Amino acid sequence: MAEQDQTPVFQIQRVYLKDLSLEQPNSPQILLEQEQPQVDINLGVEAQPIGEGIVEVAVVATVTTKIKDKTLFLVEAKQAGIFEIRNVPEDQLNPIVGIACPQIVYPYLRAVVADVITRAGFPPVHLAEVNFQAMYEAQRSQQGNGDGGSRIITNA
Repeated sequence: MAEQDQTPVFQIQRVYLKDLSLEQPNSPQILLEQEQPQVDINLGVEAQPIGEGIVEVAVVATVTTKIKDKTLFLVEAKQAGIFEIRNVPEDQLNPIVGIACPQIVYPYLRAVVADVITRAGFPPVHLAEVNFQAMYEAQRSQQGNGDGGSRIITNA
């Protein structure tokens, strides 16, 4: 029976939209512009324990679209998941929280961002696939500088 108590557990308890914001500070005038906008996408991962063996992991995206120096729209979204992680060796816990959990949450975030931008009247911005393992390893190599996110710049 003691062996059963030590069985590793990794379960998704819930995936949910934690925060969503859309701003169009220069509408309606900027909507008449004919130039292609510049799209700036920032991604980050946040994790915090919320109970014994329970962790909340959130993937945060900020999408800023500008024409010249004026903001066309700004979307900030935080998609989170609650995960039960028990009986996992300490050296495996951080990679699970920093890689596996964000990989589960991210597709939901991508859908939310594309949907809200479309509903705002713009062509959707589809967030690119992310290699969370590379992002995790980059964060570990930069420990101490306080940068918890990744910055991706694209032209749409």
